[in-house]
Amino acid sequence: MTMRILRACLLAVLLLPLSMHISAEQRKQQRFSIMGLGDSITEGSTSFTCYLYPLWEKLMTGGYEFDFIGPNNSPCRIGTLNTCGFGGKTVEFLDSKIDSLYRIYPADIVLLHAGHNHSVDEHPVPGMISAYRSIISKILAINPRAYIFMAEVIPSGKLPKYNYIPDLNKQIAKMVKSMNSSQVILVNQCSGFDWQRFTIADKVHPNKLGGEHMAAVWFKALEQILKPAPNVYKFDIVPYKTLSNADPLTLHIFQPSKRGGAKHPALIYFFGGGWHEGTPIQFYRECAYYAANGFVAVSADYRIELLHHSTPFDSFEDARDAMRWLRMHADKYNIDTMRIVASGSSAGGQLAAALGTIPNRDGGVSYRPGLMVLNYAVVDNGPTGYGTAQMKARYKEISPLDNITPATPPTLFLLGTKDPLIPVATAKAFQQRMEQNGVYCELKLFLNAGHPIFLYRKPLAKEFYDVRKVTDAFLRHYHYLP
Repeated sequence: MTMRILRACLLAVLLLPLSMHISAEQRKQQRFSIMGLGDSITEGSTSFTCYLYPLWEKLMTGGYEFDFIGPNNSPCRIGTLNTCGFGGKTVEFLDSKIDSLYRIYPADIVLLHAGHNHSVDEHPVPGMISAYRSIISKILAINPRAYIFMAEVIPSGKLPKYNYIPDLNKQIAKMVKSMNSSQVILVNQCSGFDWQRFTIADKVHPNKLGGEHMAAVWFKALEQILKPAPNVYKFDIVPYKTLSNADPLTLHIFQPSKRGGAKHPALIYFFGGGWHEGTPIQFYRECAYYAANGFVAVSADYRIELLHHSTPFDSFEDARDAMRWLRMHADKYNIDTMRIVASGSSAGGQLAAALGTIPNRDGGVSYRPGLMVLNYAVVDNGPTGYGTAQMKARYKEISPLDNITPATPPTLFLLGTKDPLIPVATAKAFQQRMEQNGVYCELKLFLNAGHPIFLYRKPLAKEFYDVRKVTDAFLRHYHYLP
């Protein structure tokens, strides 16, 4: 076997059974794809919680490189996730479509959960079992290396319509056992799923707790076959603000590898998403990196329109409170309060920039950072800038460009030359106004990059490492980074 063929074989190995010996080199985790296959419980909706997003969170937090694939979209706090969920459809429908679907979306892993949309009066179980068998055989005929996780379906309180589900689950377990295949794995989504606690008012679709429960069961099953991820993120999630009728807002805190001694600089990130969507997970890579280099690195959650029906003014209030919380708890985390960096991307960059520019009108603890690192930040919220109508009407309260003073901290501004939302001219106007106030502002333009400069949910491009290199140099210049 030539070295070229040997390398090709090694690169082709995405997943390995745990029983196989895994060398140190093979443990380098390869990107894999997942297809969620099922009905509305898999497709998701704005009225109930799909398991896909909480599973995405678990996989991202675990350090895995992966993609959800499929023709449909499941709504969630990061926008959408791709899925093969078809609301209102039966397992027989999925069987009729899977051959063409799987050829277009040949996932490494298929999560099959489908069992509703029949009625007990139809005596549907034998036909459903036949359809499951057909789906599995068609997938394996196309890709013998695929893993199919066959779920015993979640119970429902919509009775007597779904009285057939207990028998269905027994037959699913028997079917998987009879197949005797290491590629087909039974997942017990039934046991432990309490429909009274885990479903919305229709007694069928999962609520937030139900979606998280399903995701935890899927994740535990996936751990049977996934190779260990090289970068498992280690952090603490700490509430910093209590909301009425909603979960508390939290800080995801990555502490430095070596603690003690001199106080640490801190870096707080705010995710992008137009003040409408997004997640603190966006900056886990950056937080882990800077924690390994001596920072207390924090990714902050804040109110977004999708979850809280909030405005950008609410988001800024949360950013302000997050920074104040960090200062007020500096002793606990051994933070040097004179060396706190505010950073973020897009709308999150606007929040970071606002912390450094908007005056402290209420006289509380200072929220002004020592430095700002702005990634394609929305700095102009004026009448001709970017933002909601409410922002533009009240832009002097919120627009960083219109609130720069000599007290504004030194800033690194990173922007793509093809950004469709933030013109290069806007960034240059920000830089000029900073310099007019005697404040250093470095503008780094990335040739032909757009908005964002790189996609954190996709395989990392050269731009990711270029951003890190430029940011490191800026932090070193001000002695925040060794």
